[in-house]
Amino acid sequence: MSVNGKVEAKRAFIGAGCNRIVNNVSWGACDLVSYGAQNAVAVFSPKSAQILTTLPGHNASVNCTHWLPSSKFAFRAKHLDRHYLLSGDADGAIILWELSLSENKWRHVLQLPQSHKKGVTCITGFMVSESDAIFASSSSDGAVCIWDVVFPSFPGGDCLLSCLETLSVGSRPMVALSLAELPGNAGHITLAMGGLDNKIYLYCGQRTGKFVRVCELKGHTDWIRSLDFSLPICNSGEANTVLLVSSSQDKGIRIWKISLRGSLASANGTSRKNEISLASYIEGPVFIAGSSSYQISLESLLIGHEDWVYSVQWQPPLAAPNTGIAFYQPQSILSAAMDKTMMIWQPERKTGIWMNVVTVGELSHCALGFYGGHWSPYGQAILAHAYGGSFHLWRNVGVNSDNWQPQKVPSGHFAAVTDIAWARSGEYLLSVSHDQTTRIFASWKNQASDSDGDSWYEIARPQVHGHDINCVTIILGKGNHRFVSGAEEKVARVFEAPLSFLKTLHHATLEQNSFPEDFQADVQVLGANMSALGLSQKPIYVNATIETSGRNGNDDLDTLESIPDAVPVVLTEPPIEDQLACHTLWPESHKLYGHGNELFSLCCSHEGNLVASSCKAQSATVAEIWLWQVGSWKAVGRLQSHSLTVTQMQFSHDDNLLLTVSRDRQFSIFTINQTGTGDVNFNLLARQEAHKRIIWACSWNPFGHEFATGSRDKTVKIWVVEKEFSVKQIQTLPQFNSSITALSWIGLDCQQNHGLLAVGMENGLIELWNLSIKRTNDGSTTLPACTAAIAIQFDSFICHVSAVNRLAWRNSEKSENCTSMQLASCGADHCVRLFEVTVG
Repeated sequence: MSVNGKVEAKRAFIGAGCNRIVNNVSWGACDLVSYGAQNAVAVFSPKSAQILTTLPGHNASVNCTHWLPSSKFAFRAKHLDRHYLLSGDADGAIILWELSLSENKWRHVLQLPQSHKKGVTCITGFMVSESDAIFASSSSDGAVCIWDVVFPSFPGGDCLLSCLETLSVGSRPMVALSLAELPGNAGHITLAMGGLDNKIYLYCGQRTGKFVRVCELKGHTDWIRSLDFSLPICNSGEANTVLLVSSSQDKGIRIWKISLRGSLASANGTSRKNEISLASYIEGPVFIAGSSSYQISLESLLIGHEDWVYSVQWQPPLAAPNTGIAFYQPQSILSAAMDKTMMIWQPERKTGIWMNVVTVGELSHCALGFYGGHWSPYGQAILAHAYGGSFHLWRNVGVNSDNWQPQKVPSGHFAAVTDIAWARSGEYLLSVSHDQTTRIFASWKNQASDSDGDSWYEIARPQVHGHDINCVTIILGKGNHRFVSGAEEKVARVFEAPLSFLKTLHHATLEQNSFPEDFQADVQVLGANMSALGLSQKPIYVNATIETSGRNGNDDLDTLESIPDAVPVVLTEPPIEDQLACHTLWPESHKLYGHGNELFSLCCSHEGNLVASSCKAQSATVAEIWLWQVGSWKAVGRLQSHSLTVTQMQFSHDDNLLLTVSRDRQFSIFTINQTGTGDVNFNLLARQEAHKRIIWACSWNPFGHEFATGSRDKTVKIWVVEKEFSVKQIQTLPQFNSSITALSWIGLDCQQNHGLLAVGMENGLIELWNLSIKRTNDGSTTLPACTAAIAIQFDSFICHVSAVNRLAWRNSEKSENCTSMQLASCGADHCVRLFEVTVG
């Protein structure tokens, strides 16, 4: 394979959870869902349950997104090719994006000028016409801005943006907004806003004039969390009513009716008296907009949720052909609350009383409530996003009656992903995060699932911990699947795959050679249970499942701590969140005690018989590396060399050398010799200050004793361990634009000693470099020389938006002379990413 061969990279998979904040999710008329994942805007397709892209551009956490047109205007947007997306972040910046459906391309259109001084709390908007939209944004700086945007008539054109009004709402910021056109009064717009008091404020204005406060709606007894206007309701052929639904932390939902009373031109003294009569006062306030007056009354009060109601939304209108009316607004409301449920409310046909007709939700004890609920464009599906960064989707699959069934959705971590590791044969990818979970992602090849290429899903959540998890390594030797993880505690924990996972993996990969039936028979643990107040995951044995799953015969079981619904399941199709959260745990088999501080890095030898661990350290005694013997899990060595935290370690591919790099700017190389008696002899071969700043990453060449180091000083250096056990630098790559935080070397051609080095940076970008090691003989000695050339810079739209924490090639030892490879990465942007790399 030539060094100059063309290298291409494309996105294969993204796993990312949702930022834990209200107003973060939006379902567009294009049937795509947007949400904030750390500093990126993620977009996924509910049909394929795959994240399609992440949009870079924000410098702070994304708080809210909103599609133009949103699902509310889907009945008008069927033929539109270009859709627009607004996203606001915690710094107050708002960005407008354009999506071309025909070309499947995204474009950063503009960043709004005069951005808010503090975080954006809500964005709402509506389409005035196909090319014109009005939207409003609120912020914790106490301002609400109303904008008009005219979209271009041709692809790539400029958007015309103007600020209609900036409203100052004082010291109590608004967190809920909704916009609508007033019925029977063309060009007049009303804005409802609510926030950190109990009132709803209505403002009215024109697209050219000022917005003025016209009334306050009182009734809620706690903060207002969500507002949504319906489209005008048609009575006897005329649209003279619009409904506003509001929800609050008082657990209640209120429906307000805004009715057109008439034109002021026809008003006389009699009607003026009626406006202030007792009956009129009971009905509610009256306000004037332009030449029309409107009456507001409380239509209904909906009580049913047991906790804060974070979101309410009207079912999107449907096109009404052959009726003379452009659309039909269904009388149906979706609410989502922190009581772990979503409800659909509809009025009874005979009495008109609003009733809860559908309730769906999370049943597991792991759940902590919903932050928002959303309708699909045509009302056939509902989506919730939860406190744990997860999505929950139900689709109405009933024919003659409602039958809401849970569906597959994308999933991922909702905090920084700190480490990843491939299974020994590449069947799955394991990731750990500061969200205190360990997750397994795999390609699901089941014929029952979508067959258009490999679709990756989260298939298990082996560890749900009480600490932020910093590092992980998979035991690469023969036998059952095992991994060791290290968290913000001084203990490393060993986990072993249960029988339920082995069978699930068999369903996912449709391969039996990795786990034959006789091997499965040896695994006696079916799954694991998490005690209510503990951190250890206790095994559930195959023969004991009948006893422990019921209430009888539990004399040995502490029922206060056991959770009866944690039953291991064998998955025959990609799981939903409820199954992942509690029923896919792995039992913990060992704890490794010895370190003095929280663990920071782990690695395993390629033979699978040694694990090395390190912890955060400020002194040489704490910075020592511990070696553990796999199986007996005895500490067989304590290696001392560094004076500060060892940031990464890696065994050479023949397991004879251990490379370590540290915050003390040095690397160390130890020789590792294992005797037949199980003892391990180790010796410090070399220690050298290699960079001017912290060394974050290192990686061995799979074909030899060359290795790379990457540092905060923005450099990558290539070194070689000579036969006489000296270490020499043979190459320095040109300086990068950002700190180097991750490295991974894969071999392509053993004869030429040629490979690709993946370089991950603090700014989220990834580059691949061609490296060729050649040895030249000057007569007395053989000197290695390294040729380096950049192969490809990944497109920023497929890269991370924050620091790359780890890179890992899939099946590096089997990739020789392959033209297609897969590179996994994880980052501070909460994302696990998989790239397809082809070498031409």
